[in-house]
Amino acid sequence: MSRGIGPANQAGVKAFVHRFVPAREPGAGRTLLMLHGTGGDENDLLPLAQMLDPQAAVLSPRGQVLERGMPRFFRRLAEGIYDVEDLVTRAHGLADFIGDAAREYGFDPATTVAVGFSNGANIATAVLLLRPEALRQAILLHPMMPVDLESTANLAGTRALVGGGRLDPVARPEDTQHVVDLLASRGADVTLHWEPAGHTLTQGEILTARAWLARG
Repeated sequence: MSRGIGPANQAGVKAFVHRFVPAREPGAGRTLLMLHGTGGDENDLLPLAQMLDPQAAVLSPRGQVLERGMPRFFRRLAEGIYDVEDLVTRAHGLADFIGDAAREYGFDPATTVAVGFSNGANIATAVLLLRPEALRQAILLHPMMPVDLESTANLAGTRALVGGGRLDPVARPEDTQHVVDLLASRGADVTLHWEPAGHTLTQGEILTARAWLARG
């Protein structure tokens, strides 16, 4: 079963257009929070969720911001220049949505693992830093965080896998490394995986993420 909710200007689970796919065995296993990149939607990463953990429940929201008609999770002023106020607001909104969805659909928020690509990885990073009680595990694929969110969160007990591309022209290697250093400096257990690739998901990243999940 899957369910779509809209529009995106409401509260609770209706705050985001989204899809929820229950776990094959209700009450068992984890919930994958799938966070698409710029131009994606709530359907974009469902195949990836199946590849990572076919037993998991899946919660997949659509970003609330449109940039030239393309959904995103927060506004930016230009390539690599974030609207920091909007980023903070949207991160808190996503954190609230996770809790609301857990109550609505009956899953344990403590078992939620964010899986974000590009813009989705960036909003997941912001939630980790600003609302660590809402999210304790994340797979961040090609992230960058060029702003200081003034977070003093203690991320001890938080697990993150960060995947980056050595040839990525968008989330450059130094940008991805900065995310790793930022999370680790606050006590998170961070695993870093590099691929000889650009701004795209690779089979190597998928296999690494699947193995990382299996160890959790």
